[in-house]
Amino acid sequence: MAVVTVNSGESIESALRRFKRKVMTEEIIKDAKKHAFFMPPGQKAKLKSALARKRNKKKGRPRPRPVSAKP
Repeated sequence: MAVVTVNSGESIESALRRFKRKVMTEEIIKDAKKHAFFMPPGQKAKLKSALARKRNKKKGRPRPRPVSAKP
């Protein structure tokens, strides 16, 4: 759980910014989304393999060549 204490003389905006940064580093939102609904183990494995296929397909693609500027 992310806890941020507001220091004396500190604005609410800066404390809120620190809180958001702390939440991002602790990956609280990512974890909450992960546990938001139940996914059966079989479906989870299918999703994992589909993402791996997509990732490997993307790696195998030829990259476009950079256009060089002619003087």
